[in-house]
Amino acid sequence: MESWYTAIIEQYGYFGIFFIMALENLFPPIPSEVVLPFSGFVTTTTDLHIIGVIIASTAGSVFGAIVLYGVGLLLDVENLERIIDRWGRIIRLKKNDVHRADEWFDRYGKWTVFFGRMMPFLRSVISIPAGMSNMPFLFFIVLTTLGTIIWNILLVSIGAALGENWTEIIQYVKLYSKTIYIILGIVAILLIVWFVIYKKKKNKN
Repeated sequence: MESWYTAIIEQYGYFGIFFIMALENLFPPIPSEVVLPFSGFVTTTTDLHIIGVIIASTAGSVFGAIVLYGVGLLLDVENLERIIDRWGRIIRLKKNDVHRADEWFDRYGKWTVFFGRMMPFLRSVISIPAGMSNMPFLFFIVLTTLGTIIWNILLVSIGAALGENWTEIIQYVKLYSKTIYIILGIVAILLIVWFVIYKKKKNKN
């Protein structure tokens, strides 16, 4: 899989980096953990500049995030309420559940949007609840850009520093990614267990 996006970067330069990073936000299986170090390495063998690579990769990531933010706007709380009115009994959700989730994101979402940009999978999907909660667009862009640029600077700089040995970083970032996936999986399971227990207690009362 790595060969096609490395070929795009080599052929199209900054635009290729922008395109791949936009896709990476829309389709999480494309790993920025590989794309960014390779992009940094390319600066040592072509006329691409490390600053240009960071700008292109950040712009691509932010563009992809904006698209998913727009999806979230379409799936706002009001639309979810209509879905629950029709299918709530089947999916075992109530409007109060949606309101609590929306309130939680209003309170803690800004930190999730910022730090989520440095985590696999979460960096993509977090844009949807941000849109659903109607997070102010400018605020969303600022948090997304700051979190993204920190991650991009780190990996692009490492790739440039390692040069032809850029692949050495992959095993470490893949370990980081696996760790994040495990943590997210555990959190998801705990949330599901909590939700089931909460529902049972509420039904008894």
